[in-house]
Amino acid sequence: MPEPRNAPSGTPVTSSVGDGSEAAREPSKSVLELYKLAVEMADRISARRGQANVFFLSIQTAFVSVIGVSLSNLRQEPWWAAPVLALAGVAISMTWWMQLRSYRELNRAKFAVINAIEMQFPVKVFTDEWGHLTRTREISRRARYAELGFGERVIPWIFVLVHTLLCLGRLLG
Repeated sequence: MPEPRNAPSGTPVTSSVGDGSEAAREPSKSVLELYKLAVEMADRISARRGQANVFFLSIQTAFVSVIGVSLSNLRQEPWWAAPVLALAGVAISMTWWMQLRSYRELNRAKFAVINAIEMQFPVKVFTDEWGHLTRTREISRRARYAELGFGERVIPWIFVLVHTLLCLGRLLG
């Protein structure tokens, strides 16, 4: 039997499919309903996070596009216009990043609850899935699981860089 692994929630992860180490327990109807609700809510949080990403990406793309199109006119504006626009863009990026961090923490808490409820089940779908993903990390660096949230948390920082470069270009140019 593989060694226990830790999921992001700190819940021990062991393989529960067919290992025969636990007697199959039938959860009560109320526990099963709570489990279904928790899984549905976790899915809704992920969907909301996706919508928030679309919202912020649209705002940032429009903002950078407007700045890019009006860059020649921006040179005729007062010196403080570029830093103010850059600060606005950075503020939007930081708001986006903080919201992503909040969604990540909320999902971590939801899956801690889901994993705890799964301990009452004969099959632990989410716990086992996380165990397989984290086991891959130990096999090879190239084959390891890259969390989806990593990429989405980098994009706001890319926009911070773009806004900073646009501002510096205006001030130094």
